[in-house]
Amino acid sequence: MNTPIQASLTHLLAPHGVMRVAINLGNPVLARLDASGEPSGISADLSRRLAKQLGLSIEWRVFKKADESVQCVRSDAADIGFFAIDPVRGEGLHFSPPYVQIEGAYMVRNDSPLQNNDEVDQAGHRVTAGAGSAYDLFLTRHLKHATIVRAPSSPAVVDMFMAEQLDVAAGVKQQLQADAMRLPGLRLLPGRFMVIHQAMGIPATRSAQAREHLNAFVEEAKRSGWVAEAFVRHQIQGAAVAPPGYPAHD
Repeated sequence: MNTPIQASLTHLLAPHGVMRVAINLGNPVLARLDASGEPSGISADLSRRLAKQLGLSIEWRVFKKADESVQCVRSDAADIGFFAIDPVRGEGLHFSPPYVQIEGAYMVRNDSPLQNNDEVDQAGHRVTAGAGSAYDLFLTRHLKHATIVRAPSSPAVVDMFMAEQLDVAAGVKQQLQADAMRLPGLRLLPGRFMVIHQAMGIPATRSAQAREHLNAFVEEAKRSGWVAEAFVRHQIQGAAVAPPGYPAHD
């Protein structure tokens, strides 16, 4: 049974009496569907952990694109979502501190003259990224000379890169590494071009108490080792538990 404090928090975080959770399947490192069609991965596990603490059941809102998930929470059609922290997305949302850091990388063909990340931003280069993804938002701010070609979603990036003979594909490092193993003649450029700080998010209209509880929930999940254990459980490689607090802006 919830205590009065828990009942108050439950109403503040999920005023409809059920936790409506937006899950984006665009980043398979964090979320996917299991064999039964149920959301799986660290994002789904965090949702279940918070719902259990508040004594709530979950209604899933599943999307293939990050910006669809953002709009769902921003419009208060969901109570919780999972997003890369980005200033463009900040309007209408409250981000928790990040729970995981993921690297963004570039991929090219083996015969590409490009050898380093700082060679990408040149006139005539066409870089593909998933429309509305964290990579798209970041590259839109930072690329001054190259042209961004937006794929319909993050999972469609490599297919568009191949089909349209583009110069560079941008995305989650782990996913690009898997694609490079699956498809011949591809390689990743060394290092990373950005770090994605993945956080939980709630509508900005939620109260200060709700925001504080969400922040504390995420920090406890990191501090207790729960996030690190989730990495092992879901065989997540190439990502890191985020440090305490909020990241600096890019």
